[in-house]
Amino acid sequence: MDIANLPIRKLNTLFNKKDLKPSELYSKIFDNAVGSEASLHAHLTLFEEENIKKAKESDGRFEKGTAQSLLDGIPLAIKDNINIKGYKTTCSSKMLSNYTSPYDATVIKKLKESEALFTGKTNLDEFAMGSSTENSAFGLTKNPWDTDFVPGGSSGGSAASVGARSSIAALGSDTGGSIRQPASFCGLVGFKPTYGTVSRYGLIAFASSLDQIGPITKTVDDSRILFSAISGQDSRDATSIANDQVDIPSDKTAKIGVIKELMEDGISDEARNEVSKVIETLKTSGYEVKEISIPIIKLAISIYYLIAPAECSANLARFDGVRYGLRIDGNTSYEMMENTRAEGFGKEVKRRILLGTYALSAGYYDEYYGKALQARKEMIDEFTRAFNEVDYLISPTTPTQAFKAGEKTSNPLEMYMSDLCTIPANLAGLPAISIPTGVTNDNLPLGVQIMSRALSDESLLNFSEIIEKEIQFDQQPKGWV
Repeated sequence: MDIANLPIRKLNTLFNKKDLKPSELYSKIFDNAVGSEASLHAHLTLFEEENIKKAKESDGRFEKGTAQSLLDGIPLAIKDNINIKGYKTTCSSKMLSNYTSPYDATVIKKLKESEALFTGKTNLDEFAMGSSTENSAFGLTKNPWDTDFVPGGSSGGSAASVGARSSIAALGSDTGGSIRQPASFCGLVGFKPTYGTVSRYGLIAFASSLDQIGPITKTVDDSRILFSAISGQDSRDATSIANDQVDIPSDKTAKIGVIKELMEDGISDEARNEVSKVIETLKTSGYEVKEISIPIIKLAISIYYLIAPAECSANLARFDGVRYGLRIDGNTSYEMMENTRAEGFGKEVKRRILLGTYALSAGYYDEYYGKALQARKEMIDEFTRAFNEVDYLISPTTPTQAFKAGEKTSNPLEMYMSDLCTIPANLAGLPAISIPTGVTNDNLPLGVQIMSRALSDESLLNFSEIIEKEIQFDQQPKGWV
């Protein structure tokens, strides 16, 4: 039995039975990290010394029967745009390479109360802007299934760490698919909760109306456990909402819709085949499945790449060399800010700042940003109409399997298209999950995405778990454990 492969609930049972100690689990996880980091570069930093101490404290709690939660003693990786007090939060950018957080993000505070362990901070595309984790200022992360390929992004480090079993689970952030897409590329479960159900306080903002923290895990149940631990309204985040769940059926009375526009041009045959496989499984089990058309999805990329860069342009204005982070001196304050931003930001971040600033400029605001907001409202309305007909919507998670490192770096538009299937859920604020269902001819994993109406996260997890059990995807990358 390889304990690094076990789900959280099983590990907790072993802890309670005293068949396994949290310190023994952490030792195994750390050994896995040592063995994989040189090849994968999933973590930017590892918290070895602190974890040894905290794992032994967890040992004591289980020995006395005073364990705090299912997450007590469980090693979790944290994406390096989420603040942990006393540790660097770099966002994989030169701009914040010397920034140490003075406070905990709300999700970190909640996980600390659960007595979870943090393996360390994971690599990401700079300021979460990318789909491959190639935009990090500190080097790219590689896919544990095949190191010639990317792990996806922007939460590629978190996904690679779980895939290589150098963490039991991880937190990522999802602005346009940055949890689900790397989860699909790495054969994992990636869950983006309903917008607002998980506090963004302490998450370094990319696009505030789209960003959402969520889990990357080996199983749907692990995602359920983490979501339960980190969700809830937070007075420090004005966009957070009470996690008042709406119950929708997950049994055979549920109606399933297949999104027509996400099964057409631009989607590989292999990605379509995975959806078809799930559809046939559901039909065989007695579910009603029908095709659903959401025409405006074809404009999702265009809408997103006006709204997200506009918000990033505003959010990243604070990085000016004055208050924190990098500072490159100049003869005047203006020159200092210009030098700092020129040196501190990478190419992709600069590209999005320029695009967003243009879209927000006086002469073009109504023509571009204003119309994008109107189209976003229409997308929300179209999803509402779809959910009047069905309970769940299914599509590929990604148009293709993982691509090779360097394959799309010279063509940003082609890179942006890898988020074609995931962006709509962010624009509409919906919960969405990717579950692994199979592998391609190149032996790389593919996932299927499931969406449901806002605040039906628990029902979505229940339904996804039914599919997970039917499909029984049990393959994993070789050579890391």
